[in-house]
Amino acid sequence: MSNEFHVGDTVDGVVTGVQPYGAFIALTDEIQGLVHISEITNGYVKDIHEHIKEGDKVKVKILEIDQDNNKYALSIRALNENESINKHTDEGNISEKEGEHGFNTLKDKLKEWIKQSE
Repeated sequence: MSNEFHVGDTVDGVVTGVQPYGAFIALTDEIQGLVHISEITNGYVKDIHEHIKEGDKVKVKILEIDQDNNKYALSIRALNENESINKHTDEGNISEKEGEHGFNTLKDKLKEWIKQSE
């Protein structure tokens, strides 16, 4: 087991195999990890082959290291989430923009929807 990688690290890898449940990523010649299908991208992934294929070079985040079994849990989605958060930092939070977006309680909207349906 290598001490060169740690949980939270972002590393480059190459896809060495794709299965219906995830993709195997070579981090080095000796170290491989798995990106579970749920960690490929945000949202539902019906066919993993639409998102990733063998030979692709990818950047992954290390989620977990099981040293006893020499297993690495990896994520591509975690890096995409970080980029999205960084791109939207200027949007502020909901409470600051509540009036701007016209948020209503469900009770208020329900009355309006019933009138529209009549």
